[in-house]
Amino acid sequence: MMDISKLKELVNLMTANDLSEVELKGEKESVMIKRGGPVTVGPPIVHYAHPPAPGHAAAGHASAAPASAVPAPLAAGIYIESPMVGTFYAAPNPDAAPFVKVGQTVTPDTVVCIIEAMKVFNEIKAEKSGIVESIMPKSGQSVEFGQKLFALKSA
Repeated sequence: MMDISKLKELVNLMTANDLSEVELKGEKESVMIKRGGPVTVGPPIVHYAHPPAPGHAAAGHASAAPASAVPAPLAAGIYIESPMVGTFYAAPNPDAAPFVKVGQTVTPDTVVCIIEAMKVFNEIKAEKSGIVESIMPKSGQSVEFGQKLFALKSA
């Protein structure tokens, strides 16, 4: 998977130079980033693709869709942020209880959610201590790198 810092750098270059699309292809991976459009508000759309194995159909790609509205600024506080682009899941499976609930105390080792990125399910730990004040994304929602997932208050 491409280094997140390289993706951030590409997005910053796109914004600084008012580019609407960038596509890079390598031997093992390719990335296409598009931003803007007729009525798009939000961060750039990022598509990942890996070349197909010999004799196989092209692999699919995951995308992070832009937000439909400009998010309200968040107050300063303690937040758990997304370490990657992917799909947020509040529980290990649809029939299970969520990893954490509002009002629950978490420690740095508490698993708070799963983020699926490129068909890999990544357990996300709080890495902070506090009481869960709010859970921002809904389960199944796409999230961006650095997006605030949970608001905590001091325990």
